[in-house]
Order: sequence, then C-alpha cells, then structure tokens
Amino acid sequence: MAARMSGAERRTQVLGFAAAEFAKHGLHGASVEVIAREAGITQAYVFRMFGTKKALFLELVGTAFDRFSEGMAEAAEGAGDLDALSRMGARYYESLADRTTLLLQLQGFAACGDEEVRDLVRARLARMWDTVAEGTGLDPVTVKSFLAFGMLLNNMAALDVDEVDEPWATGVRTRIRAGLFEHITTETNR
Repeated sequence: MAARMSGAERRTQVLGFAAAEFAKHGLHGASVEVIAREAGITQAYVFRMFGTKKALFLELVGTAFDRFSEGMAEAAEGAGDLDALSRMGARYYESLADRTTLLLQLQGFAACGDEEVRDLVRARLARMWDTVAEGTGLDPVTVKSFLAFGMLLNNMAALDVDEVDEPWATGVRTRIRAGLFEHITTETNR
C-alpha cells in the first residue's frame, strides 16, 4: 500500500498536474476532471483545495511570473547597471528551459479578457518591471527593451524554435549578453 500524502504534498502534486493542463489548454480549455484523474482524486477535492478553476489558474500564472522575477533578482544581487542586466539576462535565458512556466505566462496574457486575470498579469508584469528597474538602476527605455527581448524569447521557446533549422530561428535564439543594451537609452531614443 502506498504511503498517504500530506495535504501539502497532495497540493503540490495537483499544482504540477494543473500546470501542465493549463499550459496546454488555457483557462477555459483546461479540464479539472483531467487534473483530478491524473492526481488520483475527485474533482470535488480539487475544488476544496483551490476553490475554483479560475483561482487555481490564477495561482499558477502568478507563480509562473514570480519564478522569472525572483530568479532575475537573485541573479543580479550585488551588481548594478548593465552588469546586473547581463546577469538577469543569463538567468532569464536559463529559465526558458521551463516550457510549462512560459506557456502559463502566455496563457495568462491570452486570458486577459477576464478582469481578474488581467489584474493579476498586470501586477506580475509590474513586479517584473520593478525587479529589472530597481535591480539595475537603468532608464525606462533600457528596461522596456530588455523585457521586450525577453518576451520575444518566451514566444520562441513556446514555439520550440530549437527544433527549427532556419535563419530566422537561429536569429531569435541569441542570448542576452553584456553590452547588448548599451546603445539603448532615453537619450538615444528621443
């Protein structure tokens, strides 16, 4: 007989199955029935743990954004300016390997027609902005350029461009390196 899981262990297990389901199918296409079946529990138990399907989705999307913000903040500790940005870029690039997290972020953007989802995604994007701006001390144009570059990388990772052998795919797989953003400033963009 298998050992019984604690409530925290069961919750973690369900979050894993739910992350995969929502990453593939989004807020409206994901099935709580599938999540429950994979976890070996009832749908009622899933709802008892999370309240609603949307509450579960919001938790997962929020966590997906937080992983990137927290990782970049950690990577930039003790650095400043473009050195901090370079470290953040390296961590961001490493984070692209977690395709489920990326797809959850994209599903969050896709579900922004829902006001609660939009509010959460706005707040998490604001946190990401603040992480970069405060961690580097750089101007808004550089922060925007860095995050725009990152969002392009998110989309390319979601598209599995590593499997594509074409010039455009090679071009978008470039890493964020020191010096990439040196020429982008408020002064040069007037």
